[in-house]
Amino acid sequence: MPHVIRIGGIFEQTEGPVPLVSPEELAFKFAVNNINRNRTLLPNTTLTYDIQRINIYDSFEASRKACDQLSLGVVAIFGPSHSSSSNAVQSICNALEVPHIQVRWKHHPMDNRDTFYANLYPDYSSLSYGILDLVQFLKWKTATVVYDDSTGLIRLQELIMAPSRYNIRLKIRQLPLDGEDTRPLLKEMKRGREFRIIFDCSHEMAAQILKQVRTMGMMTEYYHYIFTTLDLMAIDLEPYRFCGVNMTGFRILNVDNPQVASIVEKWSQERQIPPKPDSGLLEGIMTTDAALTYDAVHIVSVSYQHAPQMTVNSLQCHRHKPWRFGGRFMNFIKESHWEGLTGRLSFNRTSGLRTDFDLDIISLKEEGLEKEEPYVMLKKSDKALVGNDRFEGFCIDLLKELASILGFTYEIRLVPDGKYGSQDDKGQWNGMIKELMEHRADLAVAPLTITYLREKVVDFSKPFMSMGISILYRKPNTTNNGFFSFLNPMTPDIWVYILLAYLGVSCVLFVIARFSPYEWYDAHPCNPGSDVVENNFTLLNSFWFGVGSLMQQGSELMPKALSTRIIGGIWWFFTLIIISSYTANLAAFLTVERMESPVDSADDIAKQTKIEYGVVKDSATMSFFKKSKVSTFEKMWAFMSSKQSTSLVKSIEDGIQRVLKSDYALLMESTTIDYITQRNCNLTQVGGVIDSKGYGIGTPMGSPYRDKVTIAILSILEDGRLHMLKEKWWSGSSCLDEERREKAGPMGIQNLGGIFIVLASGLVLSVFVAIAEFIYKLRKTAKREQVDIPMNLIQDLYILVHFRSFTSIIQLA
Repeated sequence: MPHVIRIGGIFEQTEGPVPLVSPEELAFKFAVNNINRNRTLLPNTTLTYDIQRINIYDSFEASRKACDQLSLGVVAIFGPSHSSSSNAVQSICNALEVPHIQVRWKHHPMDNRDTFYANLYPDYSSLSYGILDLVQFLKWKTATVVYDDSTGLIRLQELIMAPSRYNIRLKIRQLPLDGEDTRPLLKEMKRGREFRIIFDCSHEMAAQILKQVRTMGMMTEYYHYIFTTLDLMAIDLEPYRFCGVNMTGFRILNVDNPQVASIVEKWSQERQIPPKPDSGLLEGIMTTDAALTYDAVHIVSVSYQHAPQMTVNSLQCHRHKPWRFGGRFMNFIKESHWEGLTGRLSFNRTSGLRTDFDLDIISLKEEGLEKEEPYVMLKKSDKALVGNDRFEGFCIDLLKELASILGFTYEIRLVPDGKYGSQDDKGQWNGMIKELMEHRADLAVAPLTITYLREKVVDFSKPFMSMGISILYRKPNTTNNGFFSFLNPMTPDIWVYILLAYLGVSCVLFVIARFSPYEWYDAHPCNPGSDVVENNFTLLNSFWFGVGSLMQQGSELMPKALSTRIIGGIWWFFTLIIISSYTANLAAFLTVERMESPVDSADDIAKQTKIEYGVVKDSATMSFFKKSKVSTFEKMWAFMSSKQSTSLVKSIEDGIQRVLKSDYALLMESTTIDYITQRNCNLTQVGGVIDSKGYGIGTPMGSPYRDKVTIAILSILEDGRLHMLKEKWWSGSSCLDEERREKAGPMGIQNLGGIFIVLASGLVLSVFVAIAEFIYKLRKTAKREQVDIPMNLIQDLYILVHFRSFTSIIQLA
């Protein structure tokens, strides 16, 4: 096998002053680089390419470029996409027996000569059947088909022939030839009250049509649009998200596969070509044609790896000498299988058309509740998963436990409309409840709330989980305690009361000490004739005694009389309680930063209008508020129903994004809030639980499985397995550790800075008081001894500065 093989690519370039590189060409290069980088498909071979660009509709140029590539010894030619150019290249490849790979849809009549042809685009007849199945599922009785060109009639032939076989009336309309202004056509359809419309056009044209649909006022809940393009996800649908319009499309790019998602993300990062301004397209999105090109390069590489020893020759168009290994290599391509970006690849060995592809239905109105974490989630795996292995989650493990106990087998199927089940104004049910009522399912295993209305039409097992309604809100910012946080353990009024108590006790002690004869003592005990008595508890000393006791330092003053000792003892007891309480609370106030939330309960939310709040549309929580007779909840529902376009969200994921990005609170089940807050540290639960309900497993009315499932649930509940399942899927978050770190942390200057300010203020105050005392005594002494004040001041300052004897100062005193 050669160490280097070459493939050829012929791609159209747009006409204009600056020709743009097509997404197919970019994907072609991207695939070759990935294969050479990973070295798993072709470990001993390097894949190279030759790229030729042609103008669209130029079949002669396409033929010439194909001959140039064949002379280089390519093993396969990719493209071009336009039918006339493609047919010219196909003829050459048939003659020289070189595989020709296509990724665009084209009308391909059966021709036995096209044996060297393979097309990765899904067969148009299968796509047409898929569109017809969707129309039948939606139970449309009338519809309008709007196509771009005549090939659309071929692509939709199964749908167009439906009126002869099914009870459906169709109107067929064609878009304007220039494709620029569709407003006259839209106006005509609006006047004719044509609400169900199928557009067959490219995603670029679909983006422009949607803009004009919006200007025509046709983006309401009465309209339902189906787009046959497989690139609806490449259109920027954000402007139409909250219009209420129903929009459905198709997709074969398997973005739910983690491996595929990784490749698509890498493609988006490497692609540097933004869409045209005002094109209505998203930037960096891999289109279906690009994904098919990526898969086409891989399927050729897989086929070459599995092929026996082959030699590649330079082929000349004018000699008509075919490649002798071409037929064998083409058979390997048609027989190969590969799990690509667009699902499993396999071909019809006769026609070379793709078979057995998965077609996903995507909808702008889709709620996505059938994949709610952590109950039911798509399993992330590098391998292709099928059947029940695609899912994981709490409910999946619960279902496995029930199957193990009761001994049954099961097949997991997602509910088509993605809803749990609610009743409309006409009494019709949707979602899981409808599936059970119509006996399309035997069990509904999901976070399905047991309600009165649901219990009337289906049966429920005993609850496997209890929960209530709570509030999900953005975690408030922490507030700094401030420099004077050491005052926070007590309220300002307590500090005032302590100050008043201190002043009162000091004054009472002074008065009682003056009255009590046992507080007076002989000032000169050595002189029996002296009748001079003194009292230690002057007014200043009484205040000093109170301060010393309050600061737990004591003083040299000790009461002697019983009355003053009673005052001292009760003051000490008071200060003991105050200091102990202060110390106990001080640590918490200094080390924990408080979080101040603007609301703490449902009552707080109902009383204000600044914070907007809402629920998930058509959820059990919405039904609770809608039917509640409690005045607070009635008031909340009146607020939500008056602003349905902004208060009601389509899914939990949408609600979480609104909570994070705006001043919005989401009311939902407490168990789901618990899961979300453990994984998103910016969210928190506000207040307690409003209501008390349970999740149960639904069964059809009168089902024999209900009692058996109930007994099994009670069994795993009693032996602790249900608790273990909840711990498995709810725990494992770093937010709890973060909360622990927030509860206690080192103190900084912002916590204790105030006490340093108090200390500095005390020192400064003492200096000024000392100066005042010095000047006061100096003036008093100078007046008594009739000395010069300035001279005496200089003399005393000299003694103080040189730290000599204080005799002079003492004499002054």
